[in-house]
Amino acid sequence: MTEPPGPEYVSPEGAPDPDRVVEAVRVLRAGGLVALPTETVYGLAADADNAAAVTRIFEAKGRPSGHPLIVHLRDAGALGGWATEVPNGAAQLAAAFWPGPLTVVLPKTARVLDVVTGGQPTVGLRVPAHPVALAVLRAFGGGLAAPSANRFQGVSPTTAAHVREELGAVVDLILDGGPCAVGVESTIIDFSAGLPRLLRPGGVALEAIEATLGHAVPIAVGAIRASGEHALHYAPSARVELCTGDPGELAEALRRRGDRVAVLSLPDDLASAARELYAQLRAVTADVVVAELPASSKGLGLALRDRLVRAAGPRTESLDANRATGEPAFALE
Repeated sequence: MTEPPGPEYVSPEGAPDPDRVVEAVRVLRAGGLVALPTETVYGLAADADNAAAVTRIFEAKGRPSGHPLIVHLRDAGALGGWATEVPNGAAQLAAAFWPGPLTVVLPKTARVLDVVTGGQPTVGLRVPAHPVALAVLRAFGGGLAAPSANRFQGVSPTTAAHVREELGAVVDLILDGGPCAVGVESTIIDFSAGLPRLLRPGGVALEAIEATLGHAVPIAVGAIRASGEHALHYAPSARVELCTGDPGELAEALRRRGDRVAVLSLPDDLASAARELYAQLRAVTADVVVAELPASSKGLGLALRDRLVRAAGPRTESLDANRATGEPAFALE
């Protein structure tokens, strides 16, 4: 499908419009791409059972084929079609946090396409909480592979306008459900190797997961390939410099060096900071953005620290050139 995206629908308070849900399902069943809101970020969705459609996601994002995609489901009852086994711990977390910003990694069934998992024997699964995403999933009936609707390694979109600016020419339909309520991606918990481990901090606090399971969950970020796990990710076009104190001093030193500097100004409240982080990073027009790391690594503080550290990751000239021209970025893969 190569036609430009149709008119967008702005839903009141995120409520799904039945006609637009029907249109989205039609596009998905025809192998198209639909950008849709979730509570975390906007996703670029395709039929997870359609290899050609999933391949279009990688092409649209400029994403290397070895990076797995998360499959979104209509409810926890659909898990059995995608995972060969669901440990008690995974079932506990699903009952406690779904619909919501939690992904569980489980051994995949034969149904799950290799193009979805990057050739791995596991698949990431979640049930999103946004009413528009849920309405589309329930009407569609199957699973939707849906990474964030932005170019690979870039800043995730939290509004439909972000998607339109970056991927509007390659998306068949954009559903506008308003700004995302959480603002950072889902927490990823891997159950594929026995005891659970944290692969990516996100919208569900690690402390809440540990309280639900009744035991500690080790942090094993980067142990296997997972969505959003890369040394440089969530990065704006500007270089990101991090500090743990007053960012003004670092900003002034960089200005004296001749850099155009912007200072990230996030609210002290972690939930508000998570909602604003990506929008502020996208709005930067300076050479360098200075950001203060959250003082706390508890709750959403852990997810915010993770995103800021990755935004400040190592860069290459080819990556910056790709950003400038809008071409897909594969520089660090």
